[in-house]
Amino acid sequence: MPSNTKVALVTGGGTGIGRASAYALQKAEFQVIITGRRLDRLKEAAAADAQGLPGIIAIAADVSQGQAVKALFSEIEARFGRLDVLFNNAGMGAPRVPIEELSEEDWRKAVDVNLTGSFLCAQAAFALMKKQSPQGGRIINNGSISAHAPRPNTCAYTATKHAITGLTKSLALDGRQFKIAASQIDIGNADTSIGERFKAGVPQANGQVMVEPVIDARYCGDAVAYMASLPLEANVLTMTLMATNMPFVGRG
Repeated sequence: MPSNTKVALVTGGGTGIGRASAYALQKAEFQVIITGRRLDRLKEAAAADAQGLPGIIAIAADVSQGQAVKALFSEIEARFGRLDVLFNNAGMGAPRVPIEELSEEDWRKAVDVNLTGSFLCAQAAFALMKKQSPQGGRIINNGSISAHAPRPNTCAYTATKHAITGLTKSLALDGRQFKIAASQIDIGNADTSIGERFKAGVPQANGQVMVEPVIDARYCGDAVAYMASLPLEANVLTMTLMATNMPFVGRG
């Protein structure tokens, strides 16, 4: 790897927004590492034609587990000596049921992946970015439109995404003296396997079920690559990228 090549890690990189972001970062000439729980999906994503660009490296890890995250970052440091960009993308939802029907187990699963996983990876990235030379880097957290407004019966997912906003702001503040920038991208209605439900119709705040427009996940990847490619003296603190006509700005 050339000495001036920047290194980026994408969590949840085997599918959807993570996969699209990995490809966009690769095109921006980052050395990309993708991680997730399923190595088969990661290898499939990494096998895409690199067209002369640095190949994508797949490393399986469960970001909700501290020891797995430590092992992941130890491998990155051993192989590359640094990390320039972390895209905290891994996330999951919970059953869309009234709060009294949501199990503690499902609540904890969402918190463990969406919030604790982002914290653990940011913590490890922070430690590496502080000590590497040259110092610094960028952490991009995948928030959601749900970081601003909930959908019906999504208290677990919505709570974790609101918490991501607090995490992002804390990282942005605490990273100043170490040349670590922190950002958040809030995406609405990406056309991924998870987003298929929008095209079938989803519940609205008024009780109706409505089909909603979606956007190609490539646009999400391109936005992440743009944020990642800025010099460290500039930062997109928050970005909202959404299907233009989705029901977000109007009253619910």
